[in-house]
Amino acid sequence: QAQLVESGGGLVQPGGSLRLSCVAYGFTFSSHAMNWYRQAPGKERELVAAITSAGDNTIYADSVRGRFTISRDNGKNTLYLQMNSLKAEDTAVYYCNAPRLTRGQRIQVTVSS
Repeated sequence: QAQLVESGGGLVQPGGSLRLSCVAYGFTFSSHAMNWYRQAPGKERELVAAITSAGDNTIYADSVRGRFTISRDNGKNTLYLQMNSLKAEDTAVYYCNAPRLTRGQRIQVTVSS
């Protein structure tokens, strides 16, 4: 059964950094493009970043470009989201997603002083 398990969320001060990890189980991770989404209270879901199966191409939302980096290690079946220069408006529930297959359980990121 395909499953994604996230970790690395939490509380961080504005300007700080966090790295989210997403470990894949039960499917051939290296064959799938992957995404990170987020949803803040009262707001629409937002595609934060996406990466191809080989990791050779990425896209970012305008709101995070230059601050966030999506990457993957296919040998470890793991997807990452490095988040730097965090702002209060980055506060949201984040989750990783394998399109048309499965998504993670969601993880809270709170940026506050």
